[in-house]
Amino acid sequence: MFNEKRFLVIGAHPDDADLVFGGTALKLTKAGHQVKFVSVANGDGGHQSMDRKELAERRYAETQASAKIAGLEEYQVLDNSDCTLEASLENRAKIVRIIREFEPDVVISHRIYDYHADHRATSQLVQDASFMVTVPLYCPEVPVPDVWPVFAYSWDRFQQPVSFRADATVIIDDVIGEKLAMMNCHTSQFYEWLPWNKGYKDFNVNTMTEEQKVRWLTENWLCRNAKQAEIYLPEDQKAVYVESFEQSEYGRMVSTEEFARLFSC
Repeated sequence: MFNEKRFLVIGAHPDDADLVFGGTALKLTKAGHQVKFVSVANGDGGHQSMDRKELAERRYAETQASAKIAGLEEYQVLDNSDCTLEASLENRAKIVRIIREFEPDVVISHRIYDYHADHRATSQLVQDASFMVTVPLYCPEVPVPDVWPVFAYSWDRFQQPVSFRADATVIIDDVIGEKLAMMNCHTSQFYEWLPWNKGYKDFNVNTMTEEQKVRWLTENWLCRNAKQAEIYLPEDQKAVYVESFEQSEYGRMVSTEEFARLFSC
């Protein structure tokens, strides 16, 4: 008997969820499960030349194009500006309402050990919301869900004060082309802002072939997924690309085996 699972992925910016969960989302939605992405900030700070309003509108359109490829239930973008995101009481209530309304089995977000202040604020918001989801008198207009979600972290490379632990790994080799297509939707980031921020001031996507675009994304971004495969997969399990997840001590706790099964398609 098929048991539908519901996954809520909460990133700081448009494209964060695509990077850490895009392949897993594709596999889950193809198998009939429900996936929703949330961007807590609207992306209005991620460019070297566009004004904030125009950029936020453009980035929202990019999320909706990616959502169609992934088969998401929704790609929701909250109206918070980049670089000023706070783990405020107002934002905490918003996250609690989103979790309750979607009723996920699993909620995934950043770890709090991160280079970007917006990522850290998002992680703090989700951690703060994890217990509040169960408190009926908090945000009483939205009922407490029947099942307390499992909370989890997406992969990052940071080692201090504690490194990431892979409690579940998902091989995404079979959907890597579609994950690349999702990333390709975020033109303002992967072909404009991020190259410029990396020091490629004369980067021009308009002169690139499709093959060159794929190579650029693969060498600069999918290398993260290749690194996870190298570190976390056992020697007898061969794959090139992996997305991995760590169970949080907040929320409903399950065994390591059950946690890994949650991500199986």
